[in-house]
Amino acid sequence: MATENRIHFWRRNTKVPGSVQPVYGAQHPPLDPRLRHTYPNDTKPKFNNLKSKKASSFHEFARSTNDAWDIEDEEDEDFLRVPAQASSLPPGLHSASKQTQQQQQNQGADTDHKASQRVASPSTEAQSIQDVQEQYADREHINGKVVKSNSESYLNSSSVCSPLQKRQSLPVRPIIPLVARISDQNASGAPPMTVREKSRLDKFKQLLASPNTDLEELRKHSWSGIPREVRPITWRLLSGYLPANKERRELVLKRKRDEYFGFIEQYYHSRTDEHYKDTYRQIHIDIPRTNPLIPLFQQPVVQEVFERILFIWAIRHPASGYVQGINDLVTPFFVVFLSEFVTEDMENFEVAALPLDTQRNIEADSFWCMSKLLDGIQDNYTFAQPGIQNKVKALEELVSRIDEDIHNHFKKYEVEYLQFAFRWMNNLLMRELPLRCTIRLWDTYQAEAEGFSHFHLYVCAAFLIEWRKEILSMVDFQGLLMLLQNVPTIHWGNEEVGLLLAEAYRLKYMFADAPSHYKR
Repeated sequence: MATENRIHFWRRNTKVPGSVQPVYGAQHPPLDPRLRHTYPNDTKPKFNNLKSKKASSFHEFARSTNDAWDIEDEEDEDFLRVPAQASSLPPGLHSASKQTQQQQQNQGADTDHKASQRVASPSTEAQSIQDVQEQYADREHINGKVVKSNSESYLNSSSVCSPLQKRQSLPVRPIIPLVARISDQNASGAPPMTVREKSRLDKFKQLLASPNTDLEELRKHSWSGIPREVRPITWRLLSGYLPANKERRELVLKRKRDEYFGFIEQYYHSRTDEHYKDTYRQIHIDIPRTNPLIPLFQQPVVQEVFERILFIWAIRHPASGYVQGINDLVTPFFVVFLSEFVTEDMENFEVAALPLDTQRNIEADSFWCMSKLLDGIQDNYTFAQPGIQNKVKALEELVSRIDEDIHNHFKKYEVEYLQFAFRWMNNLLMRELPLRCTIRLWDTYQAEAEGFSHFHLYVCAAFLIEWRKEILSMVDFQGLLMLLQNVPTIHWGNEEVGLLLAEAYRLKYMFADAPSHYKR
């Protein structure tokens, strides 16, 4: 029935957003477990416990899936040890003092070695990220087969630098695994723009150049993807950070950027106070886990930017404070606003090489746009995370209507939706998709009304149905959870995300009579 409805829908609706005929049942090459697109703090069930003993409450489930790193006493002291020079930031907000850099160098070898072990997948926790990169960066999966790539000669002629080297100076350009590549299909090095793409870009430029940008028209054109050249300004407008009136934009930007750095001067020194030190400690722990395969996010200057953004947001939103997962939500904004100044090789770009004013502007814009996003889904992160609980329940009810076979398959093998969909809601599928796909996905989310809350539910449903064949072929509890937590999206790009969004729109259209709690 679901397949029949899908076919009729696309025959009747040729003008709906993203109405490209999807290809169902496409085969995806298997993903080596060592390259799974997840991170050590993923909320995941422990297979030895869940099947034998179900969680009777959300709090019990949360406790059973708590996977925070065990930090030794001496490491705790290191996380909270802030040099006297850094307690009050200088006017220029320089990235790190010489004293801090020396301390990092002395402690770096041991810390980075531990961190590289922790970011490996559960099946290979003892293997470092560097080993994974060296072993897999020179191979590509094509139709399920592993073949050599053109990068093999480069690997033979130069060694991949160690994690510590990357953090300090990035002396050579490492090979980035496909799952960690940021560039989308519109990036430098892609084929020349088609006539249609150039026409779309011209339309965006025309809208953005008008004295008062028509935001509804901008959303309509953004639904099917925003050209890379105009994505930063478009995201600022669609998030509500910038006004539609062109003459007011510069004044608003200056005022909001100054306001953010006013918060830094006013509050950031309190990160070592008794009241906030636990918050700062957790942020400090989580930052290195954010996109650990991408050298860009391992640079000290970038990690300090993320620490400031997350700490200021946490103390200004005491109802929720900092919750693991919020750190991921900064990355798309940071990358998009950085892309205004970087045309290629984003993964290895030295942010410290940018003028200080540019660095400050990227940081402030990332903070405000992330804040706008979180304003719409803050109940996901308040005590007991009721927003996520409601959304997971809504997803279960929605899937039971869309595909009863999958729903009954989960019941048969005692798979609870909370065991895999909690992370889908908490991190907005960011750990299921490569970052380049998340950026494309957020083009549509910002174009949709309640995109990050209501429409995300249908995207999750479409994402689940995408793996229907693989799900139904799994006949054991552990196999199902491993599949749902390690979906093979390593090769996904704009086309696959476009098809996913088109299917989500179809589901939203067909199930518009969903109960009111779907919109919570």
